Amino acid sequence: MTSQAGKRVWLILLLGAVVIVTAVAGLCLGAERLSPGQVWHILREGVGAGDTSGLIVWQLRLPRMAMAALVGVLLSVAGVTLQGLLRNDLADPYTTGVSSGAAMGASAAVLAGWEAKWHGFGVPAAGFVCAIGAAVLVLMVARREGSLRVSVFLLAGIVVGSFMWSVVTLMLTLAGADVGRVLFWLMGSFADAEWTRVRLLLPFVLVGVLGLRAMAYGLNAFALGEESAAHLGFDVERLKRWAIVLSALCTAAAVSVSGIIGFVGLVVPHMARRLFGADHRQLGLSAGVLGAVLMVWADTLARSIARPAEIPVGVITALLGAPFFITLLRRERLV
Repeated sequence: MTSQAGKRVWLILLLGAVVIVTAVAGLCLGAERLSPGQVWHILREGVGAGDTSGLIVWQLRLPRMAMAALVGVLLSVAGVTLQGLLRNDLADPYTTGVSSGAAMGASAAVLAGWEAKWHGFGVPAAGFVCAIGAAVLVLMVARREGSLRVSVFLLAGIVVGSFMWSVVTLMLTLAGADVGRVLFWLMGSFADAEWTRVRLLLPFVLVGVLGLRAMAYGLNAFALGEESAAHLGFDVERLKRWAIVLSALCTAAAVSVSGIIGFVGLVVPHMARRLFGADHRQLGLSAGVLGAVLMVWADTLARSIARPAEIPVGVITALLGAPFFITLLRRERLV
């Protein structure tokens, strides 16, 4: 076994241990502290564990942890895809205008009183539809004479996103007593986690991970430039379209159920590249696992630091992500 292969094996084993520790912490910590022994007993007893601790584990923490992990995977996959496509280490899922579209749709739904509509899916549905609409609008702006210009796409995403955020600001100004509910959603939270929402996210996670794996060779070639990728036999325009659609779909699904959670799609791809290399065949899966771990820890901290009160998850990811990314930029001598 070569030293590189041995290092990879140790990294995988370490990552597996981190996943286990993360799962234990996510189930034990919170407003009500539980011991690992209690959690193990509740999990062995099954869903029928009828006391308060069993209810906390099965109906609150497990679905919440599962939803946080899936959102982490979605944002990380979207970040890997966009950074590979744009060849820009500062690209993240929120530079495409998708999150702003979701914020606008969800804010309007909250103010319209849709939180109880469609079995509690009124706000996520409105956020998802508006997020996809924002992605379509950005694609229309960036497309010129049958060609999708990546640089124009990035600028169009910023402009569309800024416009939609101004609409959100206008709605907040007119919200009155409802402004607190909108702001809590905008800052990110998994407080509404339930198994139904987890099941709805699963297809998007599968599409995201498998879709990124399918276009891995194309993104690897795209790192050499559009012309080089075309000379290697890849349909560059088709690759760009599908990469943008995939990242928009993953971001829309994540934001529609959790609100705005920043830095995950920006920081996690960098962490994965430093640990496992830049090959997109492995990068998508490794970034997905790291994103899930980071998001579960962020949610665990959000409901543990100020217990029984809860801090928005987006605040935790910003507090953790911003210093990390500044350190990364300085190490790479980009600032």
